[in-house]
Amino acid sequence: MVTLSTPLSHNSLSSPQLSTKRHGCPLHQPHVPLRITCSSSASKRVPKSEESSSHFKELRTVACGLLAVCTVATASPVIAANQRLPPLSTEPNRCERAFVGNTIGQANGVYDKPLDLWLCDYTNEKLNLKGKSLTAALISDAKFDGADMSEAVMSKAYAVGASFKGTDFLNAVLDRVNFGKANLQGDIFKNTVLSGSTFDNAQLEDAVFEDTIIDYIDLQKLCTNTSISAEGRVELGYR
Repeated sequence: MVTLSTPLSHNSLSSPQLSTKRHGCPLHQPHVPLRITCSSSASKRVPKSEESSSHFKELRTVACGLLAVCTVATASPVIAANQRLPPLSTEPNRCERAFVGNTIGQANGVYDKPLDLWLCDYTNEKLNLKGKSLTAALISDAKFDGADMSEAVMSKAYAVGASFKGTDFLNAVLDRVNFGKANLQGDIFKNTVLSGSTFDNAQLEDAVFEDTIIDYIDLQKLCTNTSISAEGRVELGYR
């Protein structure tokens, strides 16, 4: 059972129009408080005179619906760029999990356990990231400068603010990755899948896009990034 107590005017019970103002989640209307109970047995707790009013029933339905939406919104994990992020890990060796990766799931974004690599440092890592599946990993603000991530799978990863300067993504699958504000200077995207990925305010100077696999719509969005060199635009087939 969920109970919503909100100040409502008695006039609202007889008026066909319900006016609400949303400042956060509660409804605000002056005058006398009225308790609305949201449950299958609500009628046992509401006076029959009020329950018999069709307007009261409509009011209760709207109020309970808003309460449910607010409850879900405040209880959910952080959501950014249309992505639901897993809670931060408390494992002391969480950064080392990247060397194992997800043992199930590939480009479909399914994983056996959330990968929290936030702020981890893999600078110049040449052995342990190659071919690993980092599907749906949280890697914002992590460092992969100079790393070999060829043939890696990072589908649906959240890489906002991460640094990948000089990273080798040869034959990697990077579809639907959020690279917002990431540093991708000098990266090798040769024969790399980039469809569905976003690069808002990312740094892409001297990145190599030879034989990159990307659809036309995503290509148009990518080429709005002014940091891509003239040579990179030619490799992408965009002029």
